[in-house]
Amino acid sequence: MTDDCTLHLTSSAPEQTAAIAARLGRGLVAGDVVLLSGPVGAGKSLFARALIQARLAELGHYEDVPSPSFTLVQTYDLDAVELWHSDLYRLSDPYDALELGLEQAFEEAICLVEWPERLGTYRPASALHLTLEPGADPDARALHFAATDPRWADLLRALATAHSGPA
Repeated sequence: MTDDCTLHLTSSAPEQTAAIAARLGRGLVAGDVVLLSGPVGAGKSLFARALIQARLAELGHYEDVPSPSFTLVQTYDLDAVELWHSDLYRLSDPYDALELGLEQAFEEAICLVEWPERLGTYRPASALHLTLEPGADPDARALHFAATDPRWADLLRALATAHSGPA
């Protein structure tokens, strides 16, 4: 169910959510920003962690991927590109995000940003927005992808195809 730059998927288990994250991660390149929204406990960190671990595993690297709740930013070297994982929950002023170096990272790295509303007007217009919502079952999640930049359309179509086919 994709229409240009939107996609709605459902996941019945954390492992399925992680598989979606890994598939998305395979298509990300330098300059790609994914903004992760949703209430506390919706699975933003699980999604980011799974995406990061999948990208690291492709390089033969296996490491713990902690939540950047207190450090605000964790970076990972993917050889050709850096991946930045940010959790902006504790920021009170959007300008603080710029002091972390995010503005430059948005141009040069792959960026996963939890609590992107804390960016205010600094949210990149070309970003992919992912909203995660709890489902009726405790392990179920609804994943809503949306972008205004048409460059995301092919990646979202590929995600939709992979999700509806064999895992």
